Amino acid sequence: MAARVTRNPNTIKQGSVVVDVVLYALALALCLITLYPFYFVIIMSISNPTEVAAMNVFWYPKGFFLDSYKLIVSDTKMWWAYSNTLIYVSAGTILNCLTAVLGAYPLTVRNLMGRKWVVSYLLIPMYFGGGLIPSYLLVNKLGLYDTMFAVIIPGMVSIWNIILVRTFFANIPDGLKESAFIDGASHLQLLFRVIIPISKPILAVIAIYSVVGIWNSWFDALVYLPNEKLHPLQMYLYRVVVQQSVDLKMLSMEDAKHAVANMLSNIQLKYAIIVFTTLPVIFTYPFFQKYFIKGALLGSLKE
Repeated sequence: MAARVTRNPNTIKQGSVVVDVVLYALALALCLITLYPFYFVIIMSISNPTEVAAMNVFWYPKGFFLDSYKLIVSDTKMWWAYSNTLIYVSAGTILNCLTAVLGAYPLTVRNLMGRKWVVSYLLIPMYFGGGLIPSYLLVNKLGLYDTMFAVIIPGMVSIWNIILVRTFFANIPDGLKESAFIDGASHLQLLFRVIIPISKPILAVIAIYSVVGIWNSWFDALVYLPNEKLHPLQMYLYRVVVQQSVDLKMLSMEDAKHAVANMLSNIQLKYAIIVFTTLPVIFTYPFFQKYFIKGALLGSLKE
């Protein structure tokens, strides 16, 4: 007879504990690797400019220098760009949520003629676009060039958001919709009084996608907004980080010393402004967190 193999419950339990410890250690390592670049930018933004320019800061701040933040706060151009970004983010987020809802709801009405054809048609521009030149010509012909609407209107409709919201709406029980129609509700009343109040998770997903995308956007402003007074915060960051330079040629000794000091300050200024422009959008995430995971899951699956 074959020998019976027995397993010690304590051995199995110890093995599972070891596996859990390894998994937690890997998760912690990945978390630290992900967070270190942002931590590095923070400590560079508050360290001594000389140490920052020499790239001697790696694990902890060396010195303590906050003049870069004082310079940023006292810059009127920065606050002007900040206010423009708030306008772009607010208008863009509201319009993205509104167009996603208005575009998704009709596609969930079962007796809508051509519904499947419209869904198939929407998939084409989601994967294929005309490119920069047709977009530029369209914005110019519509009279939107060098106006705030050149940034707001072209991005107000996202086909991906419409499909995401449509999938979420399709999972709402038909009995809820039928009971609203029995009570005499119209499609608009059903949408705004019944469906939208229970769709906070998916709207939170659309909102956070829109906020992060618009906040980090700068290329549209580079193409469509030659007027610096209309530039968003990220365009201001682009000018500081990419375009700023100091020419040390043909300078006197005294001017060269000031130029070198300004160069050292400007190197650290880049890190400070990255922190200053990134923190606000990071702080918005906790307000949407309780809806975000649920909305992303329900909006991506169909029963």
